Amino acid sequence: MEYRRLGRSGLKISTITMGTMTIGGGGKFAQVGDVGIADARRYVDLCLDAGVNLIDTADIYSTGACEEIIGEVLGGKRKDGVLIATKARFSMGPGPNDGGLSRHHLISACEASLKRLKTDVIDLYQVHEWDGQTPLEETMEALDTLVRQGKVRYIGCSNYSGWHIMKALGISALEHRQRFVSQQIHYTLEAREAEYELVPISIDQGLGILVWSPLAGGLLSGKHRRGQSPEGTRQLAGWNEPPIRDEERLWKIVDMLVAIAAERNVSPAQIALAWLIGRDAVTSVIIGGRTEDQFRDNLAAAGLKLTDEERELLDAVSLPPVLYPYWHQLWTAKDRLGEADLSLLGPHI
Repeated sequence: MEYRRLGRSGLKISTITMGTMTIGGGGKFAQVGDVGIADARRYVDLCLDAGVNLIDTADIYSTGACEEIIGEVLGGKRKDGVLIATKARFSMGPGPNDGGLSRHHLISACEASLKRLKTDVIDLYQVHEWDGQTPLEETMEALDTLVRQGKVRYIGCSNYSGWHIMKALGISALEHRQRFVSQQIHYTLEAREAEYELVPISIDQGLGILVWSPLAGGLLSGKHRRGQSPEGTRQLAGWNEPPIRDEERLWKIVDMLVAIAAERNVSPAQIALAWLIGRDAVTSVIIGGRTEDQFRDNLAAAGLKLTDEERELLDAVSLPPVLYPYWHQLWTAKDRLGEADLSLLGPHI
């Protein structure tokens, strides 16, 4: 297992993170998984034995049940070197202040997560989604307060747009607040929209990238093929993330994954994960599962290195179009492009 610095921080995390959305099975999350405490204990041990040192969860996963199970599994004390990341933003109750990124909700949500997780400190506390009604100054001040109180060590964001992130980083600099060290985003061979703004921002501003749903909800696992999806998968259970806008493109990507995997005698899922681990600014990919076999297979991707030829084949079937203003920059500014620019435009030059 390789360990990489998380953004500009001194914290090192494994290139594979254990995701926990399948744990708990409450409410709509039952569509994703219904892993109980006994299996969760086995999966945590399996990941730790493989070298994983970060477990990622969120208060909204099964409305707190997931955090409670993780707290039980870790036994009220941290195993050596285990880091915990969690998230807050979504409504945890019926009241008008039970969601969002206000000072009121963030601080109370953090304190509730600490209790469920049976820990004194959260290593990485992430705002789970944008809140356009709460001033960013208030959100960043609340996160800064949590760090200074010793309840949180590092802060990150998730599902922010480029201008949201830059505004937050600007406020942190102007007001001398703690700054985001990472962003947790959706980024796969099928969904490469992050390369327009989010990846360049991460390179330029020193943010680590954690990737959620790196197999596109299982669509890139190789189990889904044209006209067929196995029983028990998220898609057949009604889980609609991520949206697929070009189904033919998806199947071309899957066909290429299957072909390369057959040549390497590994699973298509491992090829998809290895592609991501090797991308610019990606620190770690978050894997989840309902079975031990899924975890074992995904963990094997940590030691898989793709050849340049394999990467070129995967890029050829998945490369996103160059949108404005990037096509104009490609045509007229390629003599003055920086590292962040080239992460998007380099393959087109």
